[in-house]
Amino acid sequence: MDFDRVMSRMNPLVVALLRSPLHRLASRGLLLLTVTGRRTGRRYTIPVGYQMDGDRFVILVSKARRKNWWRNYHDPAPVELLVAGRELAGMGWVVQPESFEFRKNVERTFRRMPWLSRQFSIDYDPRTGLTDDQVAHLGVEGAMVQIEVEPERR
Repeated sequence: MDFDRVMSRMNPLVVALLRSPLHRLASRGLLLLTVTGRRTGRRYTIPVGYQMDGDRFVILVSKARRKNWWRNYHDPAPVELLVAGRELAGMGWVVQPESFEFRKNVERTFRRMPWLSRQFSIDYDPRTGLTDDQVAHLGVEGAMVQIEVEPERR
């Protein structure tokens, strides 16, 4: 089963939930990201899974080749978030797959949710961790965006 395709169909319901007073049901792992297209200028809001790395939000993008939103952050660019009912603004950027940050955050994500590795066509073993080949594969099949929130709006 392709988890991304299932979730894409559910996006309108998830968006409504995250904007509602019942957002706490999903806010621990999901946020709403408002993206402005770098070429079109069109704004759109999508739910994405996240984790925290210090005070930065980290978003791991599965099936990155079929998604476009994260490409808006090859160069740092403004982003708006709705997290746990709070509107935040910040800067987002793509984390390079060969960086320590990329490997560290993917490893942390897969340790918490080993099943998620299947979305990247990887058989992750938490006892041994990621191999160099798996990290290289993730750099092709996935992407990572970090977001630093503006201090006055945290």
